Amino acid sequence: MTTYIIRRVLQMLLVLLIVTIIVFLMVRLLPGDPILMFLSRTDVEEITFEQVERMRQDLGLDRPMVVQYFDWMLGIVQGDLGISIIHRGEVADDVIRRLPITLHIGGLAFILGIVVGIPLGVISAVRRGTWLDSLLTFLGNLGLTIPAFWLGILLIYLFGLRLDWLPIFGYTSPFKDFWLNTKEIILPVFVLATSPIATSVRLTRSSMLEVMRQDYIRTAWAKGLQEQRVIIGHALKNGLLPVVTLKGMSLAAIVGGSVVIETVFSIPGMGRLAVEALFSQDYPVVQATLLVGGIVTLMANLIVDLSYGWLDPR
Repeated sequence: MTTYIIRRVLQMLLVLLIVTIIVFLMVRLLPGDPILMFLSRTDVEEITFEQVERMRQDLGLDRPMVVQYFDWMLGIVQGDLGISIIHRGEVADDVIRRLPITLHIGGLAFILGIVVGIPLGVISAVRRGTWLDSLLTFLGNLGLTIPAFWLGILLIYLFGLRLDWLPIFGYTSPFKDFWLNTKEIILPVFVLATSPIATSVRLTRSSMLEVMRQDYIRTAWAKGLQEQRVIIGHALKNGLLPVVTLKGMSLAAIVGGSVVIETVFSIPGMGRLAVEALFSQDYPVVQATLLVGGIVTLMANLIVDLSYGWLDPR
């Protein structure tokens, strides 16, 4: 097991290196010039070519791309993600300030997808063909088809504007005001958790139905074991294998999938930071957000692979 873990970690580092190269090239190949973001229309008309080149030199954009890449990688190894082109602040400070917000909301949505979606999927499989199975299947299909931005706007209108029960935008640290934070994250967490819950219900149901047709499950029933022991002790563990893969993908989507939610609810997280940096062509910030997303994805894949070893010792 130790050898397997070491091999997977080395593979993860190699993939991470490839991710950094792809991220760097993608950002640099975007159309437009970030220097122009500094300038007003009047400045663009009056500034000279020499002044533009001097600004580009000050920002390090005049150097060859290979040199820029290795400088960026050296900074990453030292914990330095660079300086923002637009507001001239440390990119690492932005990431440290905004990443916990995204992890807070995304983590709660991820947990809801597990503690709500998997049990409902098991219930739907065990009660196959009943009205409860039909209801859960319908709700699962509905959760998959509803666009997140539309659901968010609908909930804002209903619970924020019409009923005035919950705040419709913003984020307050739970260490500053726990009750206000709780009210602020109810809507975004619910919207973000809708798709994970729906996919968990559907995949858990189909996986459990397949497992429950196996011979060893029929043998367990023939021995007269209680339903709870057959379902939880024999069927659930093997039925969770495809669900674990799905949950790994959901975990990887915590950072990337928060873009729409954070934009709709005006939450200052990593997703909104990525959108703002992309539109302003702030290279270092875009690179940092994509790199963080890549690291989360690789870590999620590693956790999934290690979970397979526990669920299926073969």
